[in-house]
Amino acid sequence: MRKFRAALFVFFVAAVASAQWNVVSTEFEPGAARGLEHRYLVVEDSASGDRVSLELAVFPTRSFKLRVIDQPSEPRVELSEAMRRGDCLAGVNGAYFDPDYNPIGLLIADGRTIAPFRRARLLTGVLAASGGKVQILRVGEFSREQKLNAALECGPMIVDLGNRVHGLEGTHLARRTFAAVTTGDRIALGFCSNVTLGDLSKILATQLAADLKIQRALNLDGGSSSAFWFKRRNGSAFSIPEEKDVRDFVAVVPR
Repeated sequence: MRKFRAALFVFFVAAVASAQWNVVSTEFEPGAARGLEHRYLVVEDSASGDRVSLELAVFPTRSFKLRVIDQPSEPRVELSEAMRRGDCLAGVNGAYFDPDYNPIGLLIADGRTIAPFRRARLLTGVLAASGGKVQILRVGEFSREQKLNAALECGPMIVDLGNRVHGLEGTHLARRTFAAVTTGDRIALGFCSNVTLGDLSKILATQLAADLKIQRALNLDGGSSSAFWFKRRNGSAFSIPEEKDVRDFVAVVPR
């Protein structure tokens, strides 16, 4: 009996180790500006059969840039309204904030530092944009001397050097938003349906498409803060609204 149980345990461990997330469907939609694209993907866990969906706004840095839109005071508007007011092409909610809506960690909007860089267990990366460059940096790589147009500090890092990040929380299901640096000098802003951080790391570290491999990804504020907005070619918008007011947004705008 013990040998049988041991064999079952070995089989279970092998099955878990071989389980992976696979893309089962992909849809494409052009944006309101050439080069901007909305991708909708459904991925499946090969072991459990569970499925989650991904919304991605993908764009090349040569034609577009990131902008942080800050909302320091009331009334605070939803992502969709902020995107329309700012003539933005796509966007997601931004980083963490406290109950009084004070930003937690570095926040730079339109070249102005709103909140300083800080060290905290939750804050492991910085999304930074300057000129024609967008980077995701680990906090140890970040230099406070950089002149940035937009930046926010958040975490955890969920993909690093093209690989999943081990040790992430693996039981709490929630809506997630993230920013990612991909192959081909492109950036992606994304939204994922209910998933754990550990599984999101595995999903984003897979080859999502022949032309889309994520090199680094940073988790943004999730749960009820998660939101996604994309302006279609015909001028209409695809929108997933947040469930509560948030402090700031990350937007895609033309150069």
